Amino acid sequence: MRIYRGVAGAGMSDAELLAAHASGDARAFAELLSRHQDHLWQTAKRTSYTPEDAADALQEALLSAHRTAATFRADAAVRSWLHRIVVNACLDRIRRNRARPTVPLEDDHQEPARPRDPMDDRETAMAIDDALFTLSPEQRAAVVAVDLEGYSVTEAAALLGVPEGTVKSRCARARLKLAHQLKYLQNERNQIHP
Repeated sequence: MRIYRGVAGAGMSDAELLAAHASGDARAFAELLSRHQDHLWQTAKRTSYTPEDAADALQEALLSAHRTAATFRADAAVRSWLHRIVVNACLDRIRRNRARPTVPLEDDHQEPARPRDPMDDRETAMAIDDALFTLSPEQRAAVVAVDLEGYSVTEAAALLGVPEGTVKSRCARARLKLAHQLKYLQNERNQIHP
């Protein structure tokens, strides 16, 4: 095992940075996070119901990764390891929220209505995000991993800690529900008429 001393370099691999962090390099974990921050944040947002829950779950996940870096076995890519920690933290937060539901406080001032975004692509993205959040957390995590982030079923199964068949069935159910909910977005010429 290499001993890492000094500042973590940008030329180091993810696994080397994680090992450097575990060996005491104070800057290695920050360098690792700077590489994967956007991906991890998008994963948390897509897996959580609210941006606040996504931020909290991401923070919990990063703290967990920071503390358990020495236990990384290198049987997967560091990015996949971080992804799985984030997804699990989001799912844990969803389960905790179900067990202890919160009641929103009364707010005297109303937020102004959001102006309609004239860009069709943005509206479509928002509709898809809304539809994603109607799925169960498990289905959402599977379909996000496979369809939005491009992981193979095998990789998604490893990330989510479930068998490949479970990923396939969750994705199939999620796609069916999404297709039904987003049918109105289809171009009229592309719709199938009975």
